[in-house]
Amino acid sequence: MLASWSIPELLVAFALAAGAVLLTGFRITSLVDKLADRTGIGEAIAGAVLLGVATSLSGTIVSITVARDGFASLAYSNGVGGIAAQTAFLAIADLVYRKANLEHAAADLANIFQAVILMVLLTLPLLAANQPEVTLFAIHPVSLVIPVVYVSALATTRALREAPMWRPVSTSDTRNDAPEQESETTRQTSTLRLFVNFLLLMLIMGGAGWVIAKTAGEITGRTGLSESLVGALATAVATSLPELVTTIAAVRRGALQLAVGGIIGGNTFDTLFLAAADASYRDGSLYHAAGAGDQFWNLTAILMTGILLGGLILRQRKGPAGIGAESLALLVIYVGAIVLQLIAASGS
Repeated sequence: MLASWSIPELLVAFALAAGAVLLTGFRITSLVDKLADRTGIGEAIAGAVLLGVATSLSGTIVSITVARDGFASLAYSNGVGGIAAQTAFLAIADLVYRKANLEHAAADLANIFQAVILMVLLTLPLLAANQPEVTLFAIHPVSLVIPVVYVSALATTRALREAPMWRPVSTSDTRNDAPEQESETTRQTSTLRLFVNFLLLMLIMGGAGWVIAKTAGEITGRTGLSESLVGALATAVATSLPELVTTIAAVRRGALQLAVGGIIGGNTFDTLFLAAADASYRDGSLYHAAGAGDQFWNLTAILMTGILLGGLILRQRKGPAGIGAESLALLVIYVGAIVLQLIAASGS
């Protein structure tokens, strides 16, 4: 059907789907915050699991769909490019939170551990790509390892929350994760109803992600644009809009651990994009089909995560320009990566 659409029509459909993804992000943050309090799992874990999975669903659909359609580079760069974009969004949230450096105020050991796991998961695809191609039913063994590491990390994070061996030093700027007092209207809404509303919003995000994938694939095929560039700067940013909205909304609600956990947890979940896309890609290993531009974004995501992790450990109270030094570094690196990719694309 899309083959008969003009480029302007495809762009409008892409923009409308991105708008749907953005609008659902406004509502889903408050739902996850309430569920974190109701279930007692805490904001950091709720952000990593519920918010991270929900806001990443549209991106997952994109990677799976374009991989099945044969766009290996687009599928790969969509996943790792989204991780880089979302990490930069955390720096924007730091600009919004004026009381102190966000990484200082949102101190939580679960987020630190998730950042470590994220760096491990981002390294696995690079290791796979630098070894001879081996597949089982056209699926690389690393794609089987990634989900196992992810699930094991979630279980360990829960145990870490219940019996931490390290604790962040509490200061006057530290915001503790404590359940909020619910209004009379909210108390009348059952936990089951909150979950149902949450799932409905996820379905909307998933449908919008499918539209973004189909239109992006069609636009890439017709215009001859670099798949890596479209994946990292178009589909990845469009499907990452919920992370930007939910992170800023969480900061404004004072749910700082939820904001940081939503980004790091969403990024960790995004590594599953690659495993799912590899399973959908039928022409061999996705990791070997990806190009140098895709691996560039992979390395950029690792670098940005390492800097974020350093910021979470160092916990600088105040930094230049009213934000943490790590947030400033994240913005500089992300903008620099975009410039380098645009220069490379214009020269090819």
